[in-house]
Amino acid sequence: MNRSQDNMVDTPVRASTRKAEIVREYGPYPGADKINGVTHDGRLVWAATGARLIAIDPASGELARTLDRSGDAGTAFDGTWLYQIAEARIDKINPATGEVVASIPAPGQGRDSGMAWAEGSLWVGQYRDRKILQIDPETGAVLRTIESNRFVTGVTWVDGELWHGTWEGDESEILRIDPASGAVLERLELPQGVGVSGLESDGAGLFYAGGGTSGKVRAVRRPARENT
Repeated sequence: MNRSQDNMVDTPVRASTRKAEIVREYGPYPGADKINGVTHDGRLVWAATGARLIAIDPASGELARTLDRSGDAGTAFDGTWLYQIAEARIDKINPATGEVVASIPAPGQGRDSGMAWAEGSLWVGQYRDRKILQIDPETGAVLRTIESNRFVTGVTWVDGELWHGTWEGDESEILRIDPASGAVLERLELPQGVGVSGLESDGAGLFYAGGGTSGKVRAVRRPARENT
């Protein structure tokens, strides 16, 4: 099912490319100088900022919650629990109390990037390895590997589509990739110098993208599906 990067280069895929439409920016917030991971719980946007998890009301832009939990990479929400990469582990967190109820090893052992929840699994980006790993949320076992041809930052699934952020130098994109081959199907180009760290969909028309050291979270328009 998976193909190597070399094979993908040998079989070019024509990707739709457009400029990303940034709808709104949030932050930076006091004490939150870097955004490492982003998720959405159906109401609030959560962001990992290093020493704390913050929850942003996307309507007002105000901080709604703060949890004293470390997070240096991806964040995810399964409908009940938050999952947060903290160095070489993934913590399962009660969002109401901030209590860590379980932990599993992170697959990259400190080299992980974005994270998403879908189909009963966690999907964890591997930045320099250009991969996304499906892992068992109970054990951390790797169930599947998807290869990309770009560095992987944030990861999100929405409406059966797999999207990930990429950030190389001063250039960032949000990419839709074929989950079977890793081929890039669609590109949203961010303005020069605007980075993408964490990434999550609101399940509707927006992505929420972490802005790395800018300390900002940006709402980006998700392209409407084309009629076929």
